[in-house]
Amino acid sequence: MRFITAGESHGKELLGIIEGLPSGLEIKTGQINKYLALRQSGYGRGGRQKIERDEVEILSGVRNGLTLGSPLAFCVKNRDWENWKNYMSPESCDIESKKVTKVRPGHADLAGMIKYATDDARNILERASARETAVRVAGGAVCRAYLAGLGVLVSGFVKSVCGVCDGNEHKFEELDAAKCEPLFMLDKNKQAEAMRLIDMLKSDGDTAGGVVEIRVKGLKSGFGSCMSYADKLDAILCGAVMSVQAIKGVEIGLGFGCAHLPGSRVHDEIFYNCGYYRKTNRAGGIEGGMSNGEEIVLRAAMKPIPTLMKGLATVDFITHERVTAATERSDVAAICAAEIIVESVVCTALAEVVAQRLGGDTMREVIERYGALK
Repeated sequence: MRFITAGESHGKELLGIIEGLPSGLEIKTGQINKYLALRQSGYGRGGRQKIERDEVEILSGVRNGLTLGSPLAFCVKNRDWENWKNYMSPESCDIESKKVTKVRPGHADLAGMIKYATDDARNILERASARETAVRVAGGAVCRAYLAGLGVLVSGFVKSVCGVCDGNEHKFEELDAAKCEPLFMLDKNKQAEAMRLIDMLKSDGDTAGGVVEIRVKGLKSGFGSCMSYADKLDAILCGAVMSVQAIKGVEIGLGFGCAHLPGSRVHDEIFYNCGYYRKTNRAGGIEGGMSNGEEIVLRAAMKPIPTLMKGLATVDFITHERVTAATERSDVAAICAAEIIVESVVCTALAEVVAQRLGGDTMREVIERYGALK
């Protein structure tokens, strides 16, 4: 299975293609649109979310609601295109009016302009923008359906916002309730505190990041490999999550906490009673690069959005003069979007790993093969 995307932030549309899906997988556009809407929700979002109401359009690979086994192609249109087509058209367009030379700290602007030999950051930021994640959420929803057909479920919540942290342990069955909360937090007292902090940061022209926790339930042991570093499940999942814009750190299980504890408080003891099990899950469901049958527990740290409304000090790429960084329409906090996006890329990466091991031309074959595993 392979998933690729294309499109620019203010282009006509975002495109996605998934190769290797089996036939017979039910595709519900309503479910995909549900996750697209969740990506646009959350306290602290900016004005663009009021312009864009994302919906998926299936272009190929599905007939009568079921996949055909051919590549599944889909798009998410940019509804702001009418206001940008004079500046972003693939044909002749006005490239001066929206030119960006005041490179923004924390963005791809400067490094990208040097790498791709352009004097206009617009050519870089349009693809580097987190707007691209809309189509990744759509593709992730398809992969989520594939995993759900095997009984593998993925969910998550926001664990902290700018240092305001929910330190509680939550059962997997509780996680979906977070999507009904304004900040996707399950501790309502901490959520209220975080919302007050976001309000303060907004008045100061500042931004906030946070930490999301993603969990996977129902995955059997043995996915991934200890035989090749490229096939280690934790490496694959962490790489996928780090590909998300603004994610700066990923941990599995205890993660960085392992470095501060003795081995007796880190490693999960193994027991047997009609099957192997563990009483703890500090490894986060992955040992030796392979799933061990426990819940996969993954956390990702999102940096504060680098586009600050008050602007940071920088230089003009052409004149080298000291200036204030350019601003684009932005959010104060997009941690809820990050949670949905990280969930989605975990679904995609995990579906690729599962498909590699199970194969199968039809969904029925995939389900039978998964059921035959110990």
